[in-house]
This record gives sequence, structure tokens and C-alpha cells, in this order.
Amino acid sequence: MELTSLNIQLSDEVIVIGMIAIAVFLLMQSFLVPAFGENRQAQKRLKKRLRAISGEGQHGSVSLIQSRYLRKLSPLERALEKLPGMARVHQLIEQAGQETPAYRVVLYSVCLGGISGVSGYLLLPQPTLGLLLGAGVAAFPFVRLTRARKRRLARFEEQLPDALIIMGRALRAGHPFSDAMHLVAEELAEPIAGEFRITFMEINYGGDVRGALLGLLRRVQSVTVMIFVTSVLIQKETGGNLAELLDNLAAVVRDRFRFQRKVRTLSAEGRMAGWILSLLPFFLGGILMLINPDFIPMLTEDPIGRQLVVVAFVMVIIGILWLRKIVRIEV
Repeated sequence: MELTSLNIQLSDEVIVIGMIAIAVFLLMQSFLVPAFGENRQAQKRLKKRLRAISGEGQHGSVSLIQSRYLRKLSPLERALEKLPGMARVHQLIEQAGQETPAYRVVLYSVCLGGISGVSGYLLLPQPTLGLLLGAGVAAFPFVRLTRARKRRLARFEEQLPDALIIMGRALRAGHPFSDAMHLVAEELAEPIAGEFRITFMEINYGGDVRGALLGLLRRVQSVTVMIFVTSVLIQKETGGNLAELLDNLAAVVRDRFRFQRKVRTLSAEGRMAGWILSLLPFFLGGILMLINPDFIPMLTEDPIGRQLVVVAFVMVIIGILWLRKIVRIEV
């Protein structure tokens, strides 16, 4: 009888931890959005555009860059870098602005996740908790890279209007387009300086403008950058005043950022309400367990009580999704 009650208690703990994990995950996905992030429709358009241009003549330069990177590694490291999926990890690292080899990130993830999972499996009362702990720790390096990529992209988009204004003034002064990009690389800070420097070097070393700009779009996957690249490429084919085009584009980007900041400020109260209302039931449940340890088991041991807990959790999830729909304004 005591073993059965212990199993029920442990099962209840696993269920509660799982509920909290699901709620926190949905809250983070719903309300922890970057200040200048793209909405879902914009991301779909960007990915469609990237797929459309994926076959256009950038493969040569990409393969040269990749081969130069691989030549610096040992034979074992080169073999690890050529494993399936390493290209995507390398792209994530590059977009995050870091220089760690892709195989090291994967090894860190496997080692940390394996050690944490085995330790949790042996030490924690429930083996499932150990497996969940191992999976969470294994995902930590990739979560860290994803957050660094988002911060770097937000910083790049903040700097883009200034870069466009500098390029417009350089073009009015008589400089060619490549020198205008080099001026941006010299005058502004990272990350936009490094990306424009790479683009300038590709043009300066014999590459065409189209391929260099498409490479910039692959490295910095942003709708704002896509608009800049598309505008410049269309102007190169049809003609026109490129300096005036860049000034108008800078004004549009600044207005877009200003509007997004206003939306984020006005929705801050709703995001905070979502966090409080969603986590409040779990917080009160924890306090009740501390004050009266017999209160929660009395609810969960009863079949009707378990059904009520499930209904309450489903309503919490519905509330999170509802608040997300209200707070997240598609721009």
C-alpha cells in the first residue's frame, strides 16, 4: 500500500513538472520575442525567397569558403565536419557571429546531455526526470546559439538604416557601390561592419554584385535585408538613382522599427499579464503544498480531482494561446 502511494506521489510530481515545462515553453514562445523579430508570414516569404535563389551562382564561392575552412582542420576534424547535419550547425554558428567549429558544439551537446542524463537517471527518484534533464542540457548549446543569432540579427537591423544613409552619401560623392559598402565596413561597428566587409571582399576579388548580395542575404536571413538586396538588384537591372533609393529605404526601415517599438511598448502589459496569469496556478499550488501537504494529494488521488486538474491545465493552455493572439500584432 505504501509503495502504491509512493508511486502515485512520484507520478504526480512528474505530471506537475511536465505541466510547468509545457506552460513555460509556450510562454517563452509566445511572449519572449525579439524587439525586431519577423512574424511567421514574413519568415515564410523569406524562406521561399531563399529557396528561389538557392540555385543561383553562389555555389562556387560558398564551396571555396568551406574548403578554405576545412583545410585548417585536422583529418579527423574534417571527417567530423562532413557528417550529416553539420552544415546547418555551421550556418547557425556563423549567423551567431562565433567561430567555434560545428563538431565541437555537437560534442559539447552530446557530452553534457549524456552526463546530465545518466546522473539524473541514477540520482533522481524518477528515471523520466533524468532523461528530461539530459535532453534539456543537451539542447542548451543550441539554444544559446539561437539566442546569440537573434541578438546579432536585431543589432544588424538596428544598424542598417545608418549603413544605407552612409552608402547613399558615398554614392552622391561619386564612389562606386563596392566602395560605399567598404565605407560602411570602416565606419560602423559589428556585426554590420563584418558582413559588409565580406560582401565588399567578394566583389573586390572578382565576384559579381548579385552573387555577393545573395551571399549577404544567406548569412543574414532577414526580411529587411531581403528588401535591401532585392531593391539594389532591381536597380542594377533597370537603372535609376540608387542613392535616392537607399535614402528612401532607410526612412522606411526607421519607420518600421519605430512602429515595432511602439507596438512592443503597448503590448508589454499584456505579456506581463500572460506570465502572471499562466504561472499563478502553479505558484499557488506550490504554496498550498508547503502549508498543507495533504491538500494536493487529496485532490489528485480522487478520479474527479484528476479530471479537474486536466481541465484546469487545458484552460491554462487555451489562455496562453488566447493572450498570444491578442498581444502579438502582425506587422
